[in-house]
Amino acid sequence: MKLKAPDTVTFTQSGFCPGCGHGLAVRIIAEVMEEMGLSEKLLAIVDVACGSLNIDSWRFDTIMAAHGRPIATAVGVKKVRPENPVMAYIGDGAAYSIGMAETMHTAIRNDNVVAIVINNSLYGMTGGQCAPTSLPGQKTTSTPRGKDPKKCGMPFNIVDAFSGLDIAYLSRGALSDPANINKSKKMVRKAFEKHMAGEGFCLVELLSPCPTNLNMTPVKSVERISNEMEKYFPLGEFKDKKEE
Repeated sequence: MKLKAPDTVTFTQSGFCPGCGHGLAVRIIAEVMEEMGLSEKLLAIVDVACGSLNIDSWRFDTIMAAHGRPIATAVGVKKVRPENPVMAYIGDGAAYSIGMAETMHTAIRNDNVVAIVINNSLYGMTGGQCAPTSLPGQKTTSTPRGKDPKKCGMPFNIVDAFSGLDIAYLSRGALSDPANINKSKKMVRKAFEKHMAGEGFCLVELLSPCPTNLNMTPVKSVERISNEMEKYFPLGEFKDKKEE
């Protein structure tokens, strides 16, 4: 079988660092849209961060929101274009820090949008600072001696925060190896299926490597996901409204 990239993905230019997980996320989203016949209908909202580089990587109609506000912008877009699939693509720093109010209240209202959150345990484009998801002892540009949980808190787990909320779907996958990438793609597809059925808010978090800001080789950055990140961020499907 000949492998073929989705028509909605262009390889003419990319600003992603070598070994970055964003490119993998871009591909699986494009594959899902193509398989579901939604490529011409998807309205994607990206953050002013690494995810904004997707504008040069896919051919979806895309809006750039203010930093941390893609999910809120997606809610507004969905209200004026209810027939279209609407996705917010955002990093963990923005989704769980500057944009946490928007993330939480979208979940409280169970607004019918899809959020894809890329969790690499730090702020990417702004220089690799400590994020709510940074691990204990993790060295970042703002915690050069390692993150101290007594000062910064333990890694924020969205599953714990949303466990009692009435949302349509919540899952976490990893962009670490072929098996997990395939599982992540299934999660993304289920989120969009529920979204198109009008079931409500769907959030898929994807654990992602960031070799540049972690000061690791791409291989070590990927290994870190299974060796370290999954201890704090277990993989799986945690809320599935229709199955409850």
